[in-house]
Amino acid sequence: MGVKSMRQINTQYYTTKIGELILGSFDNKLCMLDFRYRRMRAAVDNRIKKGLGAEFIERDDDIIKNTRRQLDEYLSGDRKEFDLPLLMVGTDFQRSVWSALMKVPYGTTSTYLQLAKDINNERAVRAVANANGANSIAIIIPCHRIIGSNGELVGYGGGLPVKKRLLKLEQ
Repeated sequence: MGVKSMRQINTQYYTTKIGELILGSFDNKLCMLDFRYRRMRAAVDNRIKKGLGAEFIERDDDIIKNTRRQLDEYLSGDRKEFDLPLLMVGTDFQRSVWSALMKVPYGTTSTYLQLAKDINNERAVRAVANANGANSIAIIIPCHRIIGSNGELVGYGGGLPVKKRLLKLEQ
């Protein structure tokens, strides 16, 4: 009678020039690249644990190592696109928004309204904004590229100074 092993999400903290991040992998896919001290930390963590029926364990692995390397390349301006297997944990609607986000090219910005149009749901601007805020794979799913319709930088999990830095990096 073996003890049923709990499914595990490997996590590592990683300090970068844009702040401390938490990286998570499950089943050889990246499921989290997020700001460690963001306001919605507990809600995001709980959604991922529940969605995967798994618990966090601090452990390094190849996916996380590869993520650190690609992140370093991106932050030093040497990488424009990421090449990592992703696991998006969320509702169908959230995943549709995140997929649309990934089509916003490096060096460009879009708006919540445009994103809503991209998923053929123009009236869902607020829901799109909420899905954007619930994104747990920052930078790779580039929610920092979404700005207000008036061109203003609006909310960002990593804080507005970080959003500004990322957009500047991509110019």
